[in-house]
Amino acid sequence: MNSEGELCLVPGVMGLRDVLTFSSPGVSQFEKGDYPWLSRVRVQVQGGGGGSGGADSEAGEAIFRPGGAGGGWSSSLLDVSLLGAVETIVVGAGGAAGSGNQPGIAGGASSFGGLVVANGGDGGTASMTSGTGMTTASGIPGPFGGTGKLAMGGGAGEGALRLSGSSGRAGMGGASHLGHGGYGRATHGPGTASRGWGGGAGGSVSIGGEAQPGSDGGFGVVVIELYG
Repeated sequence: MNSEGELCLVPGVMGLRDVLTFSSPGVSQFEKGDYPWLSRVRVQVQGGGGGSGGADSEAGEAIFRPGGAGGGWSSSLLDVSLLGAVETIVVGAGGAAGSGNQPGIAGGASSFGGLVVANGGDGGTASMTSGTGMTTASGIPGPFGGTGKLAMGGGAGEGALRLSGSSGRAGMGGASHLGHGGYGRATHGPGTASRGWGGGAGGSVSIGGEAQPGSDGGFGVVVIELYG
């Protein structure tokens, strides 16, 4: 309040004014000129999760697939002076499911310009061959941390186990900072969906010669908190 009784809002002391959420995969733009009162932003970016592979066993045999890895997450608190007039926002898609005996696809990276970047999680493999004997398929390492004041990788996709031609367990999808991986199924069926943002897909199971697809990984997200 000034001497004439007028309310004066001074940049830098107004606190949180707005929150922007970009949750659809693709490219958008942030223009700081749209917010003349802006003093700083807190940006969170979550990479997409990896999809899981498909499974197509032979009659009387079985295949169990690992889960996809979860996407990485990064966050920074940035002064408005560090931002360009326009910053490009990328929301990473979840990795696509594999079909037949094809692996899952890696999730896409998410970013806010080059200032805050989070990597996507790798897709689940399709290395286990059809059979009846006990065997395993290794899990999928999570991605490394990206760019930001806080940057962390995603969770690993769990490995798979076959005990016989009719029993075993597929791998759980890797967790992300903002989501959970799909569960690890033990029965015949497709890969399992993640929850939230950036989780890896759970693995598929094929028993007795019927093909089952994997599942897509979870979408990424970009969240921008605007402070005046």
